[in-house]
Amino acid sequence: MSEVAGEQPRPAGHRPVLQAELDDIRSSVMELTRQVEVAIEQAMWGLRERNPDICTAVIEGDIAINDQHRKIRDKCFHVVLTQAPVAGDLRHILGFEHMASELERMADHAVSIARIARSTTDLPDVPSSEPLAAMAEQVERQVRDMLAAVEARDTLTARDVARRDGVVDMQYRKIFADYLDQVTADGSLAARATGLVFVAHYLERIADRVTNIAEELIFAETGGLEDLG
Repeated sequence: MSEVAGEQPRPAGHRPVLQAELDDIRSSVMELTRQVEVAIEQAMWGLRERNPDICTAVIEGDIAINDQHRKIRDKCFHVVLTQAPVAGDLRHILGFEHMASELERMADHAVSIARIARSTTDLPDVPSSEPLAAMAEQVERQVRDMLAAVEARDTLTARDVARRDGVVDMQYRKIFADYLDQVTADGSLAARATGLVFVAHYLERIADRVTNIAEELIFAETGGLEDLG
């Protein structure tokens, strides 16, 4: 079995109903990944542009993401109950369900960022916003690359993306220290700076969940349990 490509396609006639349902679940998970990717990017866009309408769209869009998550969960339970999958098929179903849960939580973090952005649009900005912008770019890149790895069933790339989490952790610590120094020097920046520290926290949590998805992908494709955190 190629570690990049995942398990080899099954021969024709191998439980076609089960295979069709697995393909449907995979398609639903990929749709959820696209929804979550957009939510994260839009939340950060709303923050950068100080645009409450963009932020509100992210918050309201979470309903559709929650619905998609529930549909995936229900499909997974249905297949387990009606098809009695075993071995690799069961691993994939469990992996899909766990990935969907991680994606839904990532969307929750995007909503939290959007709420902060919407509530701080009228506050004075803090100096030196470049570190937070760089952190957001790093996290968004990790999300894109991990979702591409899920679609390609590419465990090698998944491991590589997970290893980048250390960069995000260092960025978060630096941002926290920088904003603390700025607030100490100028108390009028406290409200905005506190909000941005929480934004950095939620970005760090999104990156952690990217690592969790990498672990789920590796389990689904290889059966291996790896701690990449």
